[in-house]
Amino acid sequence: MAGIKLFSEYLVIPFLFLFLSTLFVVTSLNVSTLCIKEERLTLLKIKKNLKDASNCLSSWVGEDCCYWKGIECDNQTGHVLKLHLRYSQICSTTNKLPLGGKISPSLTDLKHLSHLDLSDNDFEGITIPKFIGSLNMLRYLDLSNANFAGMVPTHLGNLSNLLYLDISIAFSSLWIIDVSWLSALSSLQYLHMGSVNISSASYEFFRALSMMPSLVELQLPNCKLVTLPPSLPFENFTSLSVLDLSGNYFNSSTPSWLFNMSNLIDIDLTFSSLRGPLPVLGRGNLCKLQRLLLSNNDLIGDITQMLETLSSCSNQSLKLLELNSNHLTGKLLHSVGLFNSLHDLELSGNSLSGPIPASIGNLSNLVYLDLEGNMMNGKIPKSIGQLTKLQLLNLLENNWEGTMTNIHFHNLTNIVGFSVSSKTNSFIFNVTQDWIPPFKSLHYVEIRDCQVGPTFPNWLNNQVFLLKIILRNAKISGEIPRWLYSMSSQIRQLDLSHNKISGYLPIELNFCSTLSSIVNLAFNQLKGSIPLWSGLTVLNLRNNLLSGIVPVNIGQEMSGLRFLDLSNKHLNGSIPLSINKIQKLVYVDLSNNYLRGEIPVFWTGLQNLQTIDLSNNNFSGGIPASICSLPSLFILELSKNNLSVDLSFVFQNCTTLRTLSLGNNRFFGSLPNEITKNLPSLSELLFRGNRLSGSIPEELCRLPFLHLLDLAENNISGSLPTCLGDVHGFKLPQTNFAYLPHPTIFYDSLTYRRHIELTLKGRIIDYLSRMLVYSAIDLSNNHLSGEIPVELAELIHLGAMNLSWNKLTGHIPDNIGSLKDLESLDLSHNRLLGPIPPSMASMTFLSYLNLSYNNLSGQIPIANQFGTFNDPSVYAGNPYLCGDPLPIDCSSLLHGNGEEEKDGADEDDEKIERLGLYASIAVGYITAFWLVFGSLLLKRSWRNAQFKFVFDMRDKLLVLIAVNLARAKRRFGLERI
Repeated sequence: MAGIKLFSEYLVIPFLFLFLSTLFVVTSLNVSTLCIKEERLTLLKIKKNLKDASNCLSSWVGEDCCYWKGIECDNQTGHVLKLHLRYSQICSTTNKLPLGGKISPSLTDLKHLSHLDLSDNDFEGITIPKFIGSLNMLRYLDLSNANFAGMVPTHLGNLSNLLYLDISIAFSSLWIIDVSWLSALSSLQYLHMGSVNISSASYEFFRALSMMPSLVELQLPNCKLVTLPPSLPFENFTSLSVLDLSGNYFNSSTPSWLFNMSNLIDIDLTFSSLRGPLPVLGRGNLCKLQRLLLSNNDLIGDITQMLETLSSCSNQSLKLLELNSNHLTGKLLHSVGLFNSLHDLELSGNSLSGPIPASIGNLSNLVYLDLEGNMMNGKIPKSIGQLTKLQLLNLLENNWEGTMTNIHFHNLTNIVGFSVSSKTNSFIFNVTQDWIPPFKSLHYVEIRDCQVGPTFPNWLNNQVFLLKIILRNAKISGEIPRWLYSMSSQIRQLDLSHNKISGYLPIELNFCSTLSSIVNLAFNQLKGSIPLWSGLTVLNLRNNLLSGIVPVNIGQEMSGLRFLDLSNKHLNGSIPLSINKIQKLVYVDLSNNYLRGEIPVFWTGLQNLQTIDLSNNNFSGGIPASICSLPSLFILELSKNNLSVDLSFVFQNCTTLRTLSLGNNRFFGSLPNEITKNLPSLSELLFRGNRLSGSIPEELCRLPFLHLLDLAENNISGSLPTCLGDVHGFKLPQTNFAYLPHPTIFYDSLTYRRHIELTLKGRIIDYLSRMLVYSAIDLSNNHLSGEIPVELAELIHLGAMNLSWNKLTGHIPDNIGSLKDLESLDLSHNRLLGPIPPSMASMTFLSYLNLSYNNLSGQIPIANQFGTFNDPSVYAGNPYLCGDPLPIDCSSLLHGNGEEEKDGADEDDEKIERLGLYASIAVGYITAFWLVFGSLLLKRSWRNAQFKFVFDMRDKLLVLIAVNLARAKRRFGLERI
């Protein structure tokens, strides 16, 4: 038996060998014959039409096309099933050029093709080929980010077997007009059309979607959709799990159907112009939801109901909740601690109130917590220290109280970034001086507007990966610690501004030239000279005790600067010409120093320069004409110097200039000639306190962006142009004018800190960065005459108007009440007359009014804002005004409804008439007297005749008296007496 068994085993071996050999041969034969010759030739035709500059298709050689890169064949038939030509799949490295050229119509010869991927290539703006619609076996089509352009062909609707369609693109170079073809794709499960312009068929598009009940994923970001239907027939639309409508222009409320699809796991509606209340969520509707993104909209309402509904799900699946940058209110309740799967909680930029609930410590998976820019208060709970996975903690811009200590960081071993500040300035960040943090990978820290000092936080010395240190307004004093010197080579941003740091500015700081670092040490008490730190992009040393000159070689040593602020110091000397070597410089501020001499042409190499601020120095002479050669100059601030030149002939072709501030110099002449042609973009014209003369040209009214006009304290004469009522910039709401009239913002903590001095509400207001500026007109202290044009009342959003100390006459326009947004009005020291227009009572925003020293009359209005103007000086110098707050009682005049003013006027007219009557009588008497008396003097015969006539008349009169007297005696019996 053993022998037989051994024999049988030996007998099996040859048969096994024969079987395996046969299998190998068969397999080899199958492999060698997989590629079908006709389809291989078709692929070579496709390759011939493509541009392959990087030779990414180098493997497309030989007989067996099924082994070529990007090709996948059927294992049984050898037909080409899949064509993967995505750039990242066929090109091994990212520095190679993608495919381009054209797509050969021979593609339709691949009759069995079910998968076509041409994504992430560059087809140079050609249209999507219509013949792709003939590939009726396609189930997967990806043409995303391949630089196709033009109208999406409706022929794609022929692909009735399609399950996946992606034609998304980074830029909107594709568009759809007719969307009816989408209805034919009834089997489609994945539809991605990001940045395809569907604006002309927005409503029809959503109707087409209702015919696609199999959709699982719908991504339509940045498609310029403008219609979000309030309802849709989505009864069968139950399979949708991903919905992305972000970046569109719906400008509507959030329809309820968006949140009635129970299978949704991902909703993205960020930047979609949604407004109105938060959607009301039904309990159990969104229990599968993992990502809810509604940030950057105009949603309002209490967040509490939404959080309560989401937390009621038994299976807590929510991982990401983004509601930031809306107008939401409410509080974070204890139920927040139920979201135990939550990774990201982003609620910044709202109006949430109340404290952080202690249950926040239950979110064991939380990685990112962002509560910046709310109204939250109370103490920060110590339970935050239990979030062991937390990496980013942002608690900036709230109203925190109490103290934050070591305990708050007890288990935060993974923290990478930490930010906190308090608007109450009562918050204390108090850790012990010998504290060693549990985290070792901190990359950035931002603590501001709270107490950290008085000593510099020594615990930062243990952080070896720090790239960003912001300790602004942290009540830190003393000198900069020496351990920071050695760390400076890795620092990308160092902001120690608004403290009381003293000592000499350490020149030992060594910033790496490749990091383009930001250094902000403004508003401290540092001494010494200006340092030359190479490798900086931003240097802000404003308001310190530095002295000396601006280094002559600053341009060579700091050639990478983009932002330079050396203002409010004790610098003297002149501006070094080497600044023109800082070719990327965008902003330079040397204001509030003692710099002198003429302004040199230091900008010849600075083609990026946008802002020049040299105000409040001792510069003299004129303004170099070449300043208008700067192609991007937005702001020119030269006020408070000793500059003197005829402004009529400067600023030729300053086409980009938006702010021109030349106040308090000695400029003369008239306003710049052809101002619309030479300064077409001007929005702020500030010429206060010079020697300008002439009139206000009507051409000024053709500056469409003008919203600040300050020509006060000059010698300007003439009348107010009626066309001022047509200036578009004065008609825009104040919110349209952020302080910066251009997008020059330097990083998250440093912006252009300029000052505009406007005399508003009877005082000088210094507007700083990011403050809203009034739309304002100030023409005070000039020699303007004539009436106030009624057209000025058309500037309905004007914020301030000052016409005081001129020679204006006539009435205050009756329609002045149309200036609904006016907050400051000064018409004092003119020659205005008549009543205060009743329409002024409707100016409910008016908080400052001065009508003193005119000839106004009648009763002072008492409605609305006039009840707050209880200072008699507002109306002083108008003897015919009456009523509160003046001591003149209107009840003593007739009817108290304005008739006393009329009677007073009638009385004045009667006096004038009586005076005229007396004057005419006197003139008549004198004339008659001299006609008679003069003639008697000149002619004797007339005198004799006149005297004879008088004597004859005397005799006749005596005889007549005697006769009448005798008759009377006889009548009364008196003749015997």
